[in-house]
Amino acid sequence: MLPFVSRARAGARSLLAFTPLALAATAFAQSAPSSTPDVSSADATASASRLDEVTVTGSRSPMRLGDIAADLTVIHRDTIERQGFGNVAALLRNVAGLQMTNNGGPGNTTSVFIRGAETRHTVVLIDGVRIDGQSTGGARWENLPVSLIDRVEVLKGPASALYGSDAIGGVVQIFTRQGSGRPQLDLGVGGGNLGQVKADVALLGGTADFDYAGSLAVDRGTGFNAYGLTTSKSFNADKDGWRNYNGSLRLGGHIAEGQRLELLGLKSRSDVGYDAGKNADDRGITESIAAKLSLKSIWSQALSTQLSVGQSEENYETRPSAPYLTRTRIRSASLLGFYRINAAHQINGVLERREDRLVNADLVGGGAGTRSQNAVGLSYLGTLGALSLQAHGRHDDDSEFGGIDTGSLAAGYRLGGGWRVTASAGNAFRAPTLFHRGSVYGPDISLGFPELRPERGHNREAGLAWAQGDLDFAITTFRNRVSDLIAFGAAGSCRSTTGCYTNVARAMLKGTSLKGGATLGAVKLSATADFLDPTDANTGRQLQRRAKRFGTLRAETTLRAWTLGANLVGSGERFDDAANKTRLGGYGLLNLDAQFAFAKDWRLQLNVDNAFNRQYQTANFYNQAGRTWFVMLRYAPTL
Repeated sequence: MLPFVSRARAGARSLLAFTPLALAATAFAQSAPSSTPDVSSADATASASRLDEVTVTGSRSPMRLGDIAADLTVIHRDTIERQGFGNVAALLRNVAGLQMTNNGGPGNTTSVFIRGAETRHTVVLIDGVRIDGQSTGGARWENLPVSLIDRVEVLKGPASALYGSDAIGGVVQIFTRQGSGRPQLDLGVGGGNLGQVKADVALLGGTADFDYAGSLAVDRGTGFNAYGLTTSKSFNADKDGWRNYNGSLRLGGHIAEGQRLELLGLKSRSDVGYDAGKNADDRGITESIAAKLSLKSIWSQALSTQLSVGQSEENYETRPSAPYLTRTRIRSASLLGFYRINAAHQINGVLERREDRLVNADLVGGGAGTRSQNAVGLSYLGTLGALSLQAHGRHDDDSEFGGIDTGSLAAGYRLGGGWRVTASAGNAFRAPTLFHRGSVYGPDISLGFPELRPERGHNREAGLAWAQGDLDFAITTFRNRVSDLIAFGAAGSCRSTTGCYTNVARAMLKGTSLKGGATLGAVKLSATADFLDPTDANTGRQLQRRAKRFGTLRAETTLRAWTLGANLVGSGERFDDAANKTRLGGYGLLNLDAQFAFAKDWRLQLNVDNAFNRQYQTANFYNQAGRTWFVMLRYAPTL
């Protein structure tokens, strides 16, 4: 382990050079490689019981993890509780195929790239409610806290045939906590350096007919100076702190035989410092709100349905130096139907409507725009002996640009001995945002252009996986061709003299992703390695802020009442600009965590992130946190 730690301190190249060797040694020294179509990246054990875990994101219906012919990762509650610093994006840093960038500390603008795709090319769902912004596009990752979460499922690869617009890179679905059984209290309070103070409380429970789960949380910190360009007019040497408050409520009950009604509501608000002027404490204020009412009905052993209505809001405001306001509201309604022909074949159908509204004060005068999308989809899930097939098709009709068809076909075949091979092909799209198309202000004064076309992705991938006992290994190779990318270009297509959004860009996203795990004695190991080639197809240059090499290695062990973990994260160099002239160096980070169960229902949590105090940047001029430490006391009794 010591040689690996020394390499992490030296930088990302040596870390990534070692990571594939570690994967190969883990797998082939045991005479075969291993993988489950997914295990939590921080959970090293890939046992058969994990393959039996039920997930929903890969097909929008319950499926065994071992039957899904897609690259799917599940992050569980025990992994979530280990995190002391950062938000949902930081939680995803150990997932194979994902990279993140951040403009400073917690709460500042954060981007997540799945397989090199743009951050707006990822569908983000909270219990099925879509979270998105109709200004630049994509969810505000920085405002998604971890305290409310029970589980996260990450689907990598195009999924518009299931979820419609946005799913060019993949889908991240967040599931909040759900109660069951006797009432349980979960209380945590802690603090650390950078002035961080954190507290959360949750109450969960239920009977056979009714269940409930409610939570409240606060996370505050004085922070550090996030912006490092001292010659800039925006530089202010103050500390850029953060304040986040969030809460959720989830209620469910059986109102009749085979009929379950469920209500969800949550809200998260963050107030974060950033630099926009030399002499002001500039703040970015974000609100994320989601609500959903659903009725799940079992009509027979073969037929079940789910009727849902939901609404989400993403509101962002800056003040005082550069006042700005944007508000997105998404309303949706869907009817899902599941018909099981027999034990081996199932047909799923979906009818869906989505309504988007944007209020944006970026330009003088401000305005509001709306649009709607109607969709119908059909899926087939089948198992023919060792062969599993999944076919999905969908038609979306947009009130602005018309109809678009998407489809995907995936297959998996069990070769025996724990081996499984998978292959899939599909297309996807991202509808232009209301701001991109100029719907907010009209073409006379907008930077947008009403004739913008949807961005489109065409993906092919293949995977090989092996799982046996406490060993697992998987390799996935993919090629995603993205066309009609929307970029800000020269004036001409709209009435603005400063420039316009146009369909001018193309990208080729190809690469290979590896992940594996093993249990060696009392130590659980897991590792990921990504070899990515994210290229601007027009210029041949590397896409900005995406590294070609990225990897992680985690070791975890239990010693009596202690659970100890160490996590290495390594990244190759990346470019901050499309011209590939501003280079950001690679880095290697060591993060440590420990939990001590010192009494019944009591647990002490310790975290040290960036233990070697490495200075690095994922976006030019924006500092990242140095060494951080955090201590939290948790009390979780059954009442």
